[in-house]
Amino acid sequence: MKKILVPTDFSDHAEYALKVAAKIARENDGEIILLHMLELPGQGSDAVGSGSDIPEIMFFKNKAIEKLESLMDVEYLDGIQVSEVIQFEKAFEGIINIGHKNNVDLIVMGSHGASGFQEMFIGSNTEKVVRSSDVPVLVIKKEDADFSVQKFVFASDFTDEIKSSFSKVVDFANKFKAHLNLVMINTPNNFKSTDVAKKIMADFIGSFNVSDYTTHIYNDTNVEKGVLNFAKSINADLIGMSTHGRKGLSHFFNGSISEDLVNHAQRPVVTFKI
Repeated sequence: MKKILVPTDFSDHAEYALKVAAKIARENDGEIILLHMLELPGQGSDAVGSGSDIPEIMFFKNKAIEKLESLMDVEYLDGIQVSEVIQFEKAFEGIINIGHKNNVDLIVMGSHGASGFQEMFIGSNTEKVVRSSDVPVLVIKKEDADFSVQKFVFASDFTDEIKSSFSKVVDFANKFKAHLNLVMINTPNNFKSTDVAKKIMADFIGSFNVSDYTTHIYNDTNVEKGVLNFAKSINADLIGMSTHGRKGLSHFFNGSISEDLVNHAQRPVVTFKI
């Protein structure tokens, strides 16, 4: 986690994410790329970028520069290498593109979640980044000056499909010296006996060099509730899940448990793309 990308819209939730990123960077001798996406009124239309828009564009850009420079002077960033980027692009697309361009190891974002029609039809930028990012995305919901990860819950069905991303989970846990609580959620629609569930998890873990972990089977009405309730029952510091990155109709009909957790969990959530 040497390069950490932190998008900011200068909101309180974005600052919560920046404080966590600063702590991670300090402990890993890492650097922070602080990104502000400047989405102008009418962006994407042919009119944007015409001569008549230049004064307005420069006004917004200068204001963003002032805010970024002020933010970079905060005490909790002292001693950390921080670079600033202002990008004229739609927020989630720009975050993904800047992440690729700078070969970042982690994206840290703040989110207050979404609900109702906003969640269904618009979605948050954080949710879109979670769906699209090839690198882990850590989502912070509230201020946590002493952020640490001792109890790390990773929920999965532990099929072969997850193996491609699980090595990133292990690496993430090792960097934090966290204990991995591996949990399979048993639901009425996808019930497995204890013996079957234990065998699936044992066979899966046998393919990896993992030592500091325990396995759990938790029963609940659906997977999302099961993950949230299990995390609460052990007072977890962090919830982790893999995401398929589904888009379009596939995403609409199948949904994404990871994205639902990003919206609804109050604990930090980290996602790993399969």
